[in-house]
Amino acid sequence: MFEKIIGNEEIKEMLKTAIQNKTVSHSYLFIGIQGIGKKILAEEFAKQMLCLEPNQNGNCKSCIEFETNNHPDYMIIEPDGNSIKIEQIRFLQKKIQEKPIIAKKKVYIINDAEKMTTEAQNCLLKTLEEPPEFATIILIGTQENLFLPTIKSRCMILKFRAIEDEKIKQYMQENYGLTNLPKNRLKLFQGSIGKAIALKDKQEEYDKIEKLVENLNQKDLLEIIQLAEGLYKAKEEILEILEYINILLLEHAKQNYLYTKCMEIVENTKKRLKQNANYDMSIDNLLFNLWEELV
Repeated sequence: MFEKIIGNEEIKEMLKTAIQNKTVSHSYLFIGIQGIGKKILAEEFAKQMLCLEPNQNGNCKSCIEFETNNHPDYMIIEPDGNSIKIEQIRFLQKKIQEKPIIAKKKVYIINDAEKMTTEAQNCLLKTLEEPPEFATIILIGTQENLFLPTIKSRCMILKFRAIEDEKIKQYMQENYGLTNLPKNRLKLFQGSIGKAIALKDKQEEYDKIEKLVENLNQKDLLEIIQLAEGLYKAKEEILEILEYINILLLEHAKQNYLYTKCMEIVENTKKRLKQNANYDMSIDNLLFNLWEELV
């Protein structure tokens, strides 16, 4: 159980024990950074709760229905656009009152649950206060402070930790053939395997970013602009790239305080881009200001 899920051994052991001892709570709140495995663990937890024959290695009717996304006693709710709306929670409330069809329990996962509107959270509260004895609800989120205190007080809160760099390195090597990931690249992943996977095909792009930062103190501004050519084409992921630039600048700042000023320049660029400033002009200003600070 949970063998293929990386990290957070204490949480996995706690959930495993709850299933074995039949002490599963009616409601959980999984909290942790994006891409750390909360949803995968919640889904596996749900599958094990619904399993009819634990000794059949996932071959019982319930597990087969679960794996083919046809289980009538299981539902996952995702945001509709930018939020989870009260209508979605009302539908959950209607379905959750119906008795299980295949399994002995029913499980409902609400992913990105902090995106529930206030009305949706208040609506869910009624179910959390008086859940059917056969039902378990799992909320998944990244920011605990966005949940109403009344919601949190009725859930068992499990806080997921960042995954160790060595485990991420091992996973990326075994599954994607990526070896010798730089230390600074691992910092960018922030303990998230999901983030590492999302960036796995962009190693060459991030190598170029490292080369750009290494050469920021060159006297030739034109050379800097040529090295930064990729920035002008990376509008969709620029905030991630700027974050990586600051990780690299921080290493230089340990030797030269001027790089601390450069980090401020990067942060100001982030703010302008979030305020929908002209993209190309923002990158122009970023490069010129970084170069001017160091040369």
